Amino acid sequence: MASDLALCCMSHSPLMHTADPGESVARAVADALRGARAFVDAFDPDLVVVFGPDHYQGFRYELMPPFCVGTAATAIGDYGTSEGPLDVPQDLADDLIAHLLNADLDVAMSEKMVVDHGISQPLEVLLGSSAAQPVIPVFLNSVAEPLGPLRRVRRLGHAVGEWTARLDRRVLFVGSGGLSHDVPIPRLREAPPEAAAYLIDRRRTPAEQQAREELIHEAGQAFARGESPLMDLNPELDRELLGLFATGELAAFDELDVGWLGEQGGSSIHEVRSWIAAHAALRTAGPYRTESTFYQPIREWIIGFGITTASSGGEGTT
Repeated sequence: MASDLALCCMSHSPLMHTADPGESVARAVADALRGARAFVDAFDPDLVVVFGPDHYQGFRYELMPPFCVGTAATAIGDYGTSEGPLDVPQDLADDLIAHLLNADLDVAMSEKMVVDHGISQPLEVLLGSSAAQPVIPVFLNSVAEPLGPLRRVRRLGHAVGEWTARLDRRVLFVGSGGLSHDVPIPRLREAPPEAAAYLIDRRRTPAEQQAREELIHEAGQAFARGESPLMDLNPELDRELLGLFATGELAAFDELDVGWLGEQGGSSIHEVRSWIAAHAALRTAGPYRTESTFYQPIREWIIGFGITTASSGGEGTT
C-alpha cells in the first residue's frame, strides 16, 4: 500500500513574533495560518519531512553542504522559537540517506544537526512544537554562495518522494522559506574579517544573538518606512512562482537561472528551493491538488509571505 502524501509550504520570518504588520494584514496571515493548521490536523501525519534553510546558525562555511539530512537534530531557539531536540526517527533517516545516495545524490548526513527558525518556525506554527511529530529535517543551502542549479533541488525532492512511497504512512512534506526578500547578511567575499568570522565558524554568544535579533528588527522597521538599502519585494515574481507550484509545472524550475532569480527576488528568494523540493516530493505520487494558496507582501517582515497546501491523489493540479 502506498503512502498518503500531503504538503504545506510557508514563508518564515524572524520578525513574525515582534513586528506589527498592521491589523488587517495580521488578521489575514492569522486566518491563512489557521487554515494551514486545520489542513495539517485533518491530514494527521505519521511522519513529517521538512525541507528548510539555515541562516549561519547550524551550517557555516567551515563546512557547507548543499543538502544534509539530520539523523538527530536540535532547535537553537532563535527569534521567538523554542529550543530543544526534534523527534527524529533515526532508522528512517538512515534509510532515507541510503536511498538518496543510491539515487546518485551526494547528500550529507548529520548526527548533531542544529536547526534555526528556518526549520523550527513552520513546525511550531503547523504542529504546535518542533517536537510534536516524528520529523526528518532536510537542510537545503539557500543562503551561502555558490548555489547549485535548481534542477538538483527538484531531483532531491523527487528522490525523497520515491522513498516515502514505500513507507505505507501518512507523510507531510513541509517546505520552509521565501518568497522574495533581501536580508542584511554580507556576502562572504565582501565581508570584513569580523563579519566573515560569523559566516565561517564563529558562534554567537547569547548577548550577541540578542543584539543580532534587535538589529534585524530595526532593519525591518527601516524597510517598512522605505529607508533601507535592501532590495524591494517583488510580488509579480512571487505570484509567478506560486502559479508554477499551483499548476505543477515544476520542470520550469530546471531552466531558471539562479543568478537571475537573486537579481529579481533578493538574496533569500533562494529559500524557494524548499518549496521546489517539497512539491517535487509530492508530485511522485501523481498529479496533486493545490488546496489553498495565500500571498501577502509584508514589508514589516521584509518578505513576500506565502502559504500553500496540497494533497496527492487529485485529478490534476488546480
